[in-house]
Amino acid sequence: MNLSFFDQFSSPYLLGIPLILLSLLFPALLLPAPDKRWISNRLSTLQLWSIHLITKQLMIPLNKAGHKWAMLLTSLMIMLLVINLLGLLPYTFTPTTQLSMNMALAFPLWLATLLIGLRNQPSTSLGHLLPEGTPTPLIPALIMIETTSLLIRPLALGVRLTANLTAGHLLIQLISTATAILLPMMPAISILTFTILLLLTLLEVAVAMIQAYVFTLLLSLYLQENI
Repeated sequence: MNLSFFDQFSSPYLLGIPLILLSLLFPALLLPAPDKRWISNRLSTLQLWSIHLITKQLMIPLNKAGHKWAMLLTSLMIMLLVINLLGLLPYTFTPTTQLSMNMALAFPLWLATLLIGLRNQPSTSLGHLLPEGTPTPLIPALIMIETTSLLIRPLALGVRLTANLTAGHLLIQLISTATAILLPMMPAISILTFTILLLLTLLEVAVAMIQAYVFTLLLSLYLQENI
């Protein structure tokens, strides 16, 4: 029974074909197509307002040189946000619970920010590995520590997103299973667990939004360090 709780994280198949690609492309179909008119409808206005707000929040830590990444970072956050929220619906699959996908997003983007820093300002980028005023005996140890912390950043990005979403989905499934089992035996306890389930669902909605924002914000901060 315990193993069945993790079946929700396995990619669905149809005729032997994994449907994870369809899960990634489907959220984009929910967004309305851009219109040439200035004022079209409430949905387009809400979409433009949301994109403007997200872009503004992501570009605040960056200088003018980093604004070239606005479209990439905004698109990444919207994709993660929509996928995380859709994954909370019944009979759906959440691709961001897969570590392989999150690492495939985190590693190339982190590597791009690192290579930009090494190309544009190599001395400053390498200077982050050794704080100013470090005693001579501590220099080798600090260089190893800072290098390790630098290389572990993409792993931390991917694991953070995977762990938070996986833990939330498991808790929701455990509490919902307990609610269904306790309903015929102890209705009062079942109502209590159902209330907890509703509160946990609201918390998971907030976690889905926050994790998408944190993932993209950390990438923007890594970019700021290298420009």
